[in-house]
Amino acid sequence: MKTHSLKASEISKKWYVIDATDLVVGRLASIVAKLLRGKHKPTFTPHMDCGDNIIIINAEKISLTGKKLTDRKYYWHTGYPGGIKEKTVEKVLEGKYPERVVRKAVERMITSNPLGRQQMSNLYVYAGENHKHMAQKPEILDVAAMNPKNKRSSA
Repeated sequence: MKTHSLKASEISKKWYVIDATDLVVGRLASIVAKLLRGKHKPTFTPHMDCGDNIIIINAEKISLTGKKLTDRKYYWHTGYPGGIKEKTVEKVLEGKYPERVVRKAVERMITSNPLGRQQMSNLYVYAGENHKHMAQKPEILDVAAMNPKNKRSSA
């Protein structure tokens, strides 16, 4: 029996839109990473970008469990001595680009190589309701209905 390896001409990509309102960010990121890689398809080929295109809207309304809002920190370095900086998730969500929390969570679940960067280019994250991909006729993917733990009430 031979294993079928997908060719670039045989790849078919779908478009999905996900509303991230009150969704737990880690659970959302793992589902999106699986869709971006294409592991949900029976024709999955590890060395090809056979995943789908994902649009995430309302990224500013995500939910985090426990004390992650104040305890989880993002670090970066300026390049100067003693230049380590940090910012909590709460500050990032209140800031200018709240969609970076979702993008970074998905990015850390995708392999960090050229194929992973190509797959991340198929992810579009928007802080609000509006997106510019209506011409692609994306299907709505209800992540909250997949598992009751995926959604937290905004209490």
